Amino acid sequence: MLKKRRGASRLGAFLVLALVTLPGLTGCTPPSGNKLESVRHAGELVVLTRNSPTTYYEGPDGYTGIEYDLATAFAQHLGVEVRMRVPPRFSDIIPMIARGEGDVAAAGITVTDIRRQRVRFAPPYQDIRQQLIYRRGSPHPASIQDLPGYQLEIIAGSSYEEHLHQLKLLYPTLSWTANDAVETEELLQQVQEELIQLTIADSNIVDLSRQFNTDLQVAFDISEPEQLAWAFPLGDDDSLYREAERFFSDLRASGRLAQLVEKYYGATARFNPINIATYTQRIGDALVAYRPLFEKAGEQYDIDWQLLAAMAYQESFWNPKAVSPTGVRGMMMLTSATAEHLGVDDREDAEQSILGGARYIRQMMDRLPRRIHEPDRTWMALAAYNVGLHHLEDARIITQQQGGDPDKWSDVKTRLPLLAKAAWFSKTKYGYARGYEPVQFVNRIRLYYGVLKQVEGETRAVNKNDVIKLKPPGI
Repeated sequence: MLKKRRGASRLGAFLVLALVTLPGLTGCTPPSGNKLESVRHAGELVVLTRNSPTTYYEGPDGYTGIEYDLATAFAQHLGVEVRMRVPPRFSDIIPMIARGEGDVAAAGITVTDIRRQRVRFAPPYQDIRQQLIYRRGSPHPASIQDLPGYQLEIIAGSSYEEHLHQLKLLYPTLSWTANDAVETEELLQQVQEELIQLTIADSNIVDLSRQFNTDLQVAFDISEPEQLAWAFPLGDDDSLYREAERFFSDLRASGRLAQLVEKYYGATARFNPINIATYTQRIGDALVAYRPLFEKAGEQYDIDWQLLAAMAYQESFWNPKAVSPTGVRGMMMLTSATAEHLGVDDREDAEQSILGGARYIRQMMDRLPRRIHEPDRTWMALAAYNVGLHHLEDARIITQQQGGDPDKWSDVKTRLPLLAKAAWFSKTKYGYARGYEPVQFVNRIRLYYGVLKQVEGETRAVNKNDVIKLKPPGI
């Protein structure tokens, strides 16, 4: 009997050893390992973050955002996969990382003295300022002393709230509303739409938002320059933190960190202002050289060549060498991933770019449900071209839930902006999207398309000694 128990004991010990040493078994930490070894043993880096254009979201070509790029690079540095985890509220992130419910928090977190008491910050990667934002043409304070009496709303648990509490010691009548159900980007939209008077946002978030909310104005900086950094749990084991220090040191020394910041913020003014006079003039000169290419692509993919030309003008002003800091380039502003998918070897070759863009929009059209008829099919395909088919589908589902027609662009376009609101995108399958951007994208292309149709119609009428039709075709 004693011999049998010893055999069972040896078998149990063998199984425990096998489980502990089994490679890739998530959650099993080597007995003598530290945090760094634990992450490598698990095979993944768990990153607490948030859905926003300045951190992490799903774009047309997959996941993107500066925090996602940084976290992915760090995971590759460690030789593991990255797993992004989005808590319900921004205010949850610091408490969660402090409790060790993730390996690192990468969520556009501002370094503050109060937060230093709860977490350990890695070397900063970006400098920002807190700014007070109002809508152009509306009353606004000239200084902090003027703030009392205005409607000010901010996100709860933010560095803005910490700073306001400090200011309240000097200005006791200062008051505000802290909202834990929204993101900063949503509050900026509410200022744009005159739903609230004022909000506070980091300067990098403001720069991105003003591309699409053009009436947002900065009243003044409400803080001295601050820094964004990753947060790690406090404790004796700083092995993963030290590795992050080395990672950021190498990233900064190589110039890759500066390139990454430039990618997302270097040209936040990439915004095509609508100047119909300039556009009409370019129809008469710049378009002439590329018209045969648009016609060829239109015939090959059964798309109106004038629609393709309107898309290209919106994307690049018909400049085949156009390049943006985010890596899109060429006449149709294709990403490298999209170009590879479409078989485009040289994105700056006008013919390849136009054919690639035409093929891509045709793919979007063909993947939409057959029951969607024209012209709604074209407008929705354009929206998918801009924001991605998955996010368009999320908006169509919301449209149906609200009693609208998910097959009508007029109904869907009013729901797309909801994808930028935390109360909505948190319930969707594919999460945050800058839903107002595809609406603007489609509106501009429709305008350019209509003007081009009109100009072409007038030219043909003059050539035929006919009456010129001044009204644009129905768009």
